[in-house]
Amino acid sequence: MGPKRENKRNWNRKYQGQRFPQRSPSEASQSSTSIQSNKMDRTSSSSSSQASAAPELPGFYFDPEKNRYFRMLPGHNNCNPLTREGIQQKEMECKRLQLLEEEKNRKKSGPGLNSALLLRKRQLGLVPFTTYCRRIHEMKVSCMQRKVVHINSPEREGGRARRFEFIMADSAYERLFAVNDGDYGFCKYGLLNLDGLWKEAPTVERQDHTYISHQKVIAACWASVTGPDSHILVCLLEGEETRGCLSLIPACIFRNLDDSEDDCSAILYKVKISDVWSCAWCSNPQMESSYSAGLKRQIWLINVIPDIRSTFITNSDVLAQQFATKTLLLYNGLRSGEVFSLDFRVPTTCPAYFRKATSFTQNSAITSLRLLQDENYLMVADMSGQIKLWDVRMQKSVKHYKGHNNSYAILPLHVKEDEGLLMAVGQDCYTRIWDLADTRLLRTIPSPHPAAKDSIPSVVFSPYLGVKGHKIPGLLMAVNRDMYLYSYNPSHL
Repeated sequence: MGPKRENKRNWNRKYQGQRFPQRSPSEASQSSTSIQSNKMDRTSSSSSSQASAAPELPGFYFDPEKNRYFRMLPGHNNCNPLTREGIQQKEMECKRLQLLEEEKNRKKSGPGLNSALLLRKRQLGLVPFTTYCRRIHEMKVSCMQRKVVHINSPEREGGRARRFEFIMADSAYERLFAVNDGDYGFCKYGLLNLDGLWKEAPTVERQDHTYISHQKVIAACWASVTGPDSHILVCLLEGEETRGCLSLIPACIFRNLDDSEDDCSAILYKVKISDVWSCAWCSNPQMESSYSAGLKRQIWLINVIPDIRSTFITNSDVLAQQFATKTLLLYNGLRSGEVFSLDFRVPTTCPAYFRKATSFTQNSAITSLRLLQDENYLMVADMSGQIKLWDVRMQKSVKHYKGHNNSYAILPLHVKEDEGLLMAVGQDCYTRIWDLADTRLLRTIPSPHPAAKDSIPSVVFSPYLGVKGHKIPGLLMAVNRDMYLYSYNPSHL
């Protein structure tokens, strides 16, 4: 029995030696040090992740640079400058400066896409058509260069430049209707001539005759009463001592006072009304000289020449409107998030109980409506930052454009189908450009001025703003007291 036990014991040792070979002392020391280093890496990574993702404490702010918490006080307290509003403002300013620096570096390095190579791949069938269009749009938009536009105005000579509220171009892109803020709550609006925009130093000239009002211009649109863009429909918000009103102002009133033409101030149509939010001019010849106004829980349809007015009752305030050009439809966007259309081909015996042609809703208050050339599709933006393209026949959203920033402001949309672009300015003061077909964000343009609630840029995009006599697109931006031109590079077209 003894020898058998020894053989069994020897066989077990031999088998264990084959399965678990013995290591030398040097290898053992190396393995122990590697294990310790891995443990140290894990502890350091865990500590760094804990430092970067510090838990949020109510009423405190964690500064990653100083690696400690700071107490925050309400924004109205002047004893401690560290507030949540100030922290957000600092973060937005750092992001804006970083984007401006990236734009400078991108101009030095040049565009990252090769148009000839991209066209060759498209001809060989290596790139799909939608991808080819998106990359071409991305190349054009990324090559837009910023230029400062000089504003010739008597106010500039006196050193009293006014801050821009918004700008709006006519259909020929020869004039701008500009609204500026004034002193002591005044509002000033007039026309800017774009004839000098194509010089080496781009220049716009303000007309001498401008309007000054105690009320704020909440909305405006061009109107074709006696000719193309002959008048301007202006919505003035109700003030403390004055009621709001709708004014149909002839464009010839803003011309220089030295002109020999007669003054057109007698052709002035004004309706006093409270709580007016939006307006739209109808260009359909079947409803000639007609416009609509969006009010508080009602819609006005007014014909200027016979002075006929119809009222339609709604369940919410009307913040956005647009007429269709091929049909007698009026699309309305409400504060409740509903979008519906009125069909004027169907007579209504009682406007208070009209029938909606189409109706659908979004998550928040509607801020802008834009019909495409195919009027079966409607672009809608709301105060939750959502921009969607709707098929009005199916009453279903077919595309969603992400990245827009808005939570309280009535901000417009700009759709340019000839260039395949969609543009919108957010309340964070960034101008974003999307591919209209692909829905991808092509470029984010930071504001040249620090972001603020009263410094949201107003933009105008036109295929004729780049070079006079050539179809070179450009983006005109008015922000604070300055104006800038972002034009396409002709060598990349």
